[in-house]
Amino acid sequence: MTGKEGHCLGLIGGLGPGATDRYYRALIAAHEAAERVPRMLIAHADVDRVMTAAGAKDFTGLADYLAGLIGSMKAGGAEATAIVALTPHICVPQLTPISPLPLIDMVSEVAAEISARGLKRVAMFGTRFTVETRMFGRLDGIDVVLPKPDEIDLIHNTYADVVAARSTPTQIDGLRRLARTFIERDGAEAILLAGTDLSTVFDATNTGFPALDCAAVHIRAIMKRLLA
Repeated sequence: MTGKEGHCLGLIGGLGPGATDRYYRALIAAHEAAERVPRMLIAHADVDRVMTAAGAKDFTGLADYLAGLIGSMKAGGAEATAIVALTPHICVPQLTPISPLPLIDMVSEVAAEISARGLKRVAMFGTRFTVETRMFGRLDGIDVVLPKPDEIDLIHNTYADVVAARSTPTQIDGLRRLARTFIERDGAEAILLAGTDLSTVFDATNTGFPALDCAAVHIRAIMKRLLA
C-alpha cells in the first residue's frame, strides 16, 4: 500500500477479542479506502479487571488502569486513543482529566448519532452496567427503556457468552425476541447494540429489528479524527 500516513491511534483492546478484531479490520479497510497508511498500537486490557472494577464502582481505579495503558501507547507514538468496549466508558469522567492522550469517546458519538437519526426512545443490549445505568446517564434528552430485572440478566449473560465466543443460536434468537418486546411493549424505536462484540453475531442482514451499531458509529468517528 502506498499513500499518506494517518495519525497514530492507540487502541485499548481485549474487551473482548471479537470487538478488537472488528475494530482493527474495519480501521484498516477505512484507511485503504481513503488511500492512507494505517498506524495503530493496541494495548490489551484485562477484561476481568475491567469488569470487576465496574461492578465495584471503582471508577477512579479503572480510570487509573486505563490511563496507564494509554500512557504506554503514547510513549510508542500514539496521538489519540479509543476503547473498543462500552463498559469501560463508565469511568470517562474520571479518565478524561488524567488521560495522556485525547479520548475518542464512544458514548458522545452514539448520543450524537441518535440525535441525528431523530430517535426519541431506544433500548439497548450490552452489559448490565451499561443497561442498568442507561449508558451511564449520558444520553441526555433521549428516553431509554429500562428492562425488567430478568430481562437485564438475560441480556448480560447472553452478552458475556458472546464475548467468550460460546453463545448459541438459541441465545441470539432470545435477544431478537426481546428486541421485539422492547419495540412492541415499550415503544422503543431502535435497539442500541451497546456491546461491541455483538457485531460478531449481528449484522445488517440478520438483525431482524431496527438497530444502531455503536461500534460502527465509533469506528467512523475514529476515522474522522485520524484523517483530519
